[in-house]
Amino acid sequence: MDAKVRLYVDQPLGQGQAVALGADQAHYLFSVMRLGKGAVVSLFNGRDGEWRAEVAEAGKRGGVLVCDVRTKALLMPPDLWLLFAPIKKARTDFIVEKAVEMGVRRIVPVQTRHTNSERIRQDRLQAHAVEAAEQCGGTYVPEVADLVALDRVLAGWPEGRRILWCDESLVGAAQGLAGAEPGPWAILIGPEGGFSEGEKAKLRAMPAVLPVSLGPRILRADTAAVAALVLWQAALGDWR
Repeated sequence: MDAKVRLYVDQPLGQGQAVALGADQAHYLFSVMRLGKGAVVSLFNGRDGEWRAEVAEAGKRGGVLVCDVRTKALLMPPDLWLLFAPIKKARTDFIVEKAVEMGVRRIVPVQTRHTNSERIRQDRLQAHAVEAAEQCGGTYVPEVADLVALDRVLAGWPEGRRILWCDESLVGAAQGLAGAEPGPWAILIGPEGGFSEGEKAKLRAMPAVLPVSLGPRILRADTAAVAALVLWQAALGDWR
């Protein structure tokens, strides 16, 4: 029997492992999806791969699933971070969703001089990342960090991690990544108002930063995130 539902659980998974469900997950499986005892569900936790599990107990406020066999090994995405300035709620959700689908290891919302949003709901964005992983068949859920100032991020930047900076001032022919080496990377997407002159100067002074153009038109922040992810994944990631 094939599983109709994939579910993320923050519990160990393994042969014969019992997984207790909370009220929300029980409601989703047994009231919304109409599953019952004996139904099959796919489970993953971001560590142990994907497991086929059978419903052993089904109740209105809880339930128990029992793991049977592993159906997928853990597939880690490339060591790629996505740094972006939050925008309107629905478009920020879109960026997080596409980052998970396309394969990043960490998502970092950054506060820049021209960032329109002064706060985010980190817990809501993390839940959105979980939902995206459930839908796309991924076995890993990237961490969504809380909003942090770009200056602070750059001040503590880890040695050896390159930054693909999507610099809107370089609008023109798209620049590829010929000659760039695989390894730890991050993609930096700016706010709708662009980076300030001070931020641009700081980025240009960092040896780790590679400024690139994403083509002859200025892209919206959410479009730029997808375009940059495609560019990096095709050249240096696990799409090759």
